[in-house]
This record gives sequence, C-alpha cells and structure tokens, in this order.
Amino acid sequence: MIPEPGDVVLDEIGRDALSIDEAAAFPASGVLLDVRAPERYRGDTEPLDPIAGHIPGARNLPTLRHLDAEGGILDRDTVLATFAEVGVNPGTPVAAYCGSGVTAAHTALILHEVGIDAKVFPGSWSQWSNTPGRPVATGDQPG
Repeated sequence: MIPEPGDVVLDEIGRDALSIDEAAAFPASGVLLDVRAPERYRGDTEPLDPIAGHIPGARNLPTLRHLDAEGGILDRDTVLATFAEVGVNPGTPVAAYCGSGVTAAHTALILHEVGIDAKVFPGSWSQWSNTPGRPVATGDQPG
C-alpha cells in the first residue's frame, strides 16, 4: 500500500541562526543572551572549551531560571519578568547562545512560547572560544 501524499510544508532550517560575525555585532542592536551557568559566563570555570568567559556585550540569563523543579516552563508572567531583568521585552531584538547551541535553542523556544522571537548562534561558546582572535570578556558584566 502506498501512503497518500501529505501537505506538510517545511521551512528552511537555520533561517534565524546567527553566524559568528552576526553574534559579535548583535549587542549593538539588541540583547545577546549567554544562557550558560553564571560561573561559565564569568569565566570562573570552563569544563569543555579552551577559553573561559563570554562574548563581549552578552548578558547572562541561565536557561534554568525559566524552569520549575520538575523542568517545566514557569508561567508566562514570571518568564517575561525574568527576561525583562536583562532588557528583553516584546519587540526587543534578542539572540541566544550557550556552550554548543542546544540550550540556546531551548531558550529560543521559551521566548517563542511567551511571544518573543529570538535568533540562535548555534556555534555558541565552542565556536567562539576556538576561533583565534575573538575577544573574550570575563566577570559578571557584559563587558
């Protein structure tokens, strides 16, 4: 038996993905979120990549801040308030990165669920920290 053709239309994968150069420029026009743990953002520790720290201009907002104890997404108002703490409100251009892109995609999904579009830098800190000549900020400020 041959199945009937479906009517699914797929979008191009990655149309909202940032290149490394776009990620570098993003803080000038929007909010670039580093969604890793604070100690990795500050540069206190880096268990996976050759350099510790964050992309200059990025603001730290760990993905776990949006989840309850069971791993579910917190209520919309709480999530919106948490994003507002770092300058992300509806209409704000926002992008996210993490260590390898997976958690950043999760944050983009959470943003989508509360009505905010977000881009992702899929290369994330692994690509940034392994690319010679890329500046690195440390400490708890965007730098």
